[in-house]
Amino acid sequence: EEWEKFATVSDAQALQSALDKVPFFAKGRRRYDDATLPVPQIELSSDREISTQMAFGKILDDLSKGDSDLAERIVTMSPDVTGTTNLGPWVNRRKLFARSEQADTFINEKIPSTAKWEFTPKGQHIELGIAEMNLFLLLGAAGLSHSLFGKRVIPIGTVYDPFVARGLDALNYACYQDARFMIVGTPSGVTLAPEGGAHQSIGTPLIGMSQDGLASFEPAFADELAVIMQWAFDYLQKDGEGDPDERTWLRDETGGSVYLRLTTNPIEQPGKRVDEDFRQGAIDGAYWLRKPGPNCDVVIAYQGAVAPEAIKAVGMIAEGRRDVGVLAVTSADRLNAGWTAAQRARARGNAEAESHIESLLADLPRDCKLVTVIDGHPATLSWLGSVVGHQTVPLGVEHFGQTGTIADLYQHFGIDARSIVEKVAGLTPGRRILHRVVG
Repeated sequence: EEWEKFATVSDAQALQSALDKVPFFAKGRRRYDDATLPVPQIELSSDREISTQMAFGKILDDLSKGDSDLAERIVTMSPDVTGTTNLGPWVNRRKLFARSEQADTFINEKIPSTAKWEFTPKGQHIELGIAEMNLFLLLGAAGLSHSLFGKRVIPIGTVYDPFVARGLDALNYACYQDARFMIVGTPSGVTLAPEGGAHQSIGTPLIGMSQDGLASFEPAFADELAVIMQWAFDYLQKDGEGDPDERTWLRDETGGSVYLRLTTNPIEQPGKRVDEDFRQGAIDGAYWLRKPGPNCDVVIAYQGAVAPEAIKAVGMIAEGRRDVGVLAVTSADRLNAGWTAAQRARARGNAEAESHIESLLADLPRDCKLVTVIDGHPATLSWLGSVVGHQTVPLGVEHFGQTGTIADLYQHFGIDARSIVEKVAGLTPGRRILHRVVG
């Protein structure tokens, strides 16, 4: 009654009529429909050494050459690291945004440059100063375009991965408001060793896992990234119900934002892969790169740039252990979310509920050992041993500040092939591994 006393107006109908004509309400409810943008096929050659950061730039460059509706709605943004996060080719083609035309000073002054800094109202890149909080505020605002204005844009922001932490408050509230965007943290980990300790990230995979409304991925190979980005562009636009998919127990129909953790280290690619297990597994969070046999002694589960070290280690371990498997993890976040959701479903009476990671590990012998490897905090993958009950040896990075080559730092933190072999030889029972001391 007190509220009604203050809220009463002499002509409520006239007030409502006036409010209905305000531009914000003129077209009806705030969240009105904008057609879902079709996602063009994203393919990327993987017949040479390439980094995931370089592959990301190539994918955007390929999109910039086309005339798809999706490419027309992409708006990129970066806090002073546009060139070093491989947005350069996209910006050269799609230009920078400004309210009025601004000529490229480098061209005017005849200064050689690989970058074209041409500003135009039709530009599709927004250049920020060194202010990561501003980046996440802008991603959040642009990611609400659909619900505020009825027209969707696809915001993509890039930032050096350790500096994701500088914008966590804005990131959290952007996800809380259901903003839709893609944030690319690159370069990451100690894999950027030549740049020194200040740019090394450790805990960001855990941030990706714990942040609600944000699907986190860390692909190792270019073809994985292509599959994930094609899925992500559709996922950013979904607005369905919250019922989980009973195949993975993930709530993909609700959609959300996406975080990609990428690196600058070029690695050898696995060649063209077209099998559905790989494609779907990359999206769901993991797939068997080397499927274990029925008597498997050891499984190496890796995420991200350490893939070559894990693969090399398996070749050495296989000479002394049986049926060694390699699990390629692309998203510890999605694996963990599906696992916990399936457990809740079983606790509520659905005995058949099984997550993707449970399906992958179900046939491993009970005495099989898991070794998890990541250029990041080892807790990102150490929980895998709890899924079925396998002894787990988690390897990763827990300290920062060291400077050296990538090989130096991998060895220092025990995530190189030799260290993986030594951990298996020293911490798990079985036949002696002859090559445990070979570099």
